[in-house]
Amino acid sequence: MPTLSRWFIKVGLLYFATGLMMGAILLAQPVMGWSPSLQVLRPVYLHFLFIGWVTQLIMGVGYWMFPKQSKEKPRGSEWLGWTVFILLNVGMVFRAIGEPMIVLAPQAGLGWTLAMASTCLLLAGWGFIINTWGRIKER
Repeated sequence: MPTLSRWFIKVGLLYFATGLMMGAILLAQPVMGWSPSLQVLRPVYLHFLFIGWVTQLIMGVGYWMFPKQSKEKPRGSEWLGWTVFILLNVGMVFRAIGEPMIVLAPQAGLGWTLAMASTCLLLAGWGFIINTWGRIKER
């Protein structure tokens, strides 16, 4: 398994574990009488599970398992693959910090964090498509 695939999958597993923990906290919140402000974690929880875990797992397995592009570059551009990995995770960090902060302190001017998160995630998605497109071909 390529190193990049291992990184995608292992970091995805960390997002999965963290997302499950956040989900448990959100479910326990009303029963335990914890602060309702914990609900600001709901969008982060969903992003951790769907982008951090599912999307990252798909990208890692796709990078590893899709047919080879050529003998010289079997998995496309390794540089672009790492760039996708970094952009995806930087976007997730911006999202995890920005989303709750905007709800808790809307006057703080932190909207740029969500703009950065969205830009990073969009560029990561495009990068994955560009790097993978040539590997999807007829036999």
